Amino acid sequence: MSESIQPVIVCRNVRKVYHDGSRELVVLDGISIEVPEHKMLAISGPSGVGKSTLLHIMGTLDKPTKGEILFRGEPLHRMTGKRINHIRNQEIGFVFQFYHLLPEFTALENVMMAALNKGERKKDCVAKAELLLGQVGLTERMTHKPGQLSGGEQQRVAIARALFNSPAVLLCDEPTGNLDEKTGTGIVELLWSLNAEHGVTLVLVTHDEAIAARADLWVGLHGGKAETKR
Repeated sequence: MSESIQPVIVCRNVRKVYHDGSRELVVLDGISIEVPEHKMLAISGPSGVGKSTLLHIMGTLDKPTKGEILFRGEPLHRMTGKRINHIRNQEIGFVFQFYHLLPEFTALENVMMAALNKGERKKDCVAKAELLLGQVGLTERMTHKPGQLSGGEQQRVAIARALFNSPAVLLCDEPTGNLDEKTGTGIVELLWSLNAEHGVTLVLVTHDEAIAARADLWVGLHGGKAETKR
């Protein structure tokens, strides 16, 4: 009998509370979610419900007030800072609503910049960046700077950059939120193809339930609680 596949990320009873003087704001109130490998999980809900907070906690950018996060079965709170930094930088890819590209560098340079800064061989970095930009449909735009690219093209560069280290999971925070409907649809289709054709594990935060409904798993946030919609 084959072994069952372990989830990439597990959230167990995650609670996040912010304090403003004597006021307590409970954003997440006992959230439990599993992210299966090679699947797409959508997290939906209105603005301010805690979707981005949950994603940041999953990605080690924030810590829960209570509860725990497991990465490939290993609790983050038992890891050293060095190990957590490795996971954040090598095992998790981030795609945000705003692209955070360096305006003075080309698409190719933006994709490989972090690896170059770590001392990796330029020849290898160029080859991988070219491959990734080809996968996201930007073969003809590699030498263009962000100011010469459309919003959708810039987001494709950001996706290629996030995939550079072949992460175990790609965390996407409203990746279509800054785009018009047609361009946003193209980005969603790209993410779906990365999942279907390359097995990239995806967690997609969105306020658009039509997008969320297409995912393998769909969780809605409301009042600090998670509701499994599928």
